[in-house]
Amino acid sequence: MIQLFNQFFYEPIFNLVIWLYNVIPGENLGVSIIALTIIIKLILLPLSQKSIKSQKALQEIQPKIDELKQKYKDNKQEMGKAMMNLYKENKVNPFSSCLPLLIQLPFLLAVFRVFRNGIENNLSLVYPFIETPESINNMWLGINLAERSIFLAVLAGAAQFWQAKMMMAKKPKIKTKGSKDENMAAIMSKQMVYFMPVITIFIGLTLPGGLTLYWFLITLLTALQQVVIFKQKQKNKEKKLVIEGEVKEKEDEKIEK
Repeated sequence: MIQLFNQFFYEPIFNLVIWLYNVIPGENLGVSIIALTIIIKLILLPLSQKSIKSQKALQEIQPKIDELKQKYKDNKQEMGKAMMNLYKENKVNPFSSCLPLLIQLPFLLAVFRVFRNGIENNLSLVYPFIETPESINNMWLGINLAERSIFLAVLAGAAQFWQAKMMMAKKPKIKTKGSKDENMAAIMSKQMVYFMPVITIFIGLTLPGGLTLYWFLITLLTALQQVVIFKQKQKNKEKKLVIEGEVKEKEDEKIEK
């Protein structure tokens, strides 16, 4: 299993980094990491797009889910049926946001190994048709990417916070009686928005700067992707409302005649 992972993920990504290092002018590891991040993001774009849309769809119907939990709090079987009907009506698959993330996992693990093990320590893995560099320039904007970087760790944490904050659903301020499970879930969700960036920073402080740079860039690109998807979704929603309004006006005119 490990051999297959190395053959199909770790070694190809390692060699892609070396190839980018050779072909991009300046021979700079930081620039190679930026290019690598963009390439991987483009490869996984359809999957991440599907995952973001699914997560957002689940967030949007969360108030309805909370209502069902409240309504059927004493009947778990009816609650399950009602939840499945809700997902079906809104065309939402509760597991569709997880599958794309699982498919992306081997790529993330491979990138992690590439920078954790170090580039210069594994030049023997370079494919014969790729030129092996004599040395690796680890400096990027004054940062040694072979060592840990507090600056990059903080940037990764900030990007994580922005992405998570954007994904949070704005819940209506309606007080309901009953179980405290929904309120507890909302509190936990809110805490995670602030907790995960802190964890990201602490983990980033233990990793080589090259890996933290990749982490920051992939999170930033995902956050920017969310912005585009959410704006497009909002435009489609507004367009739909305009069309529905025009149809209603025409129907009203027919009734008046």
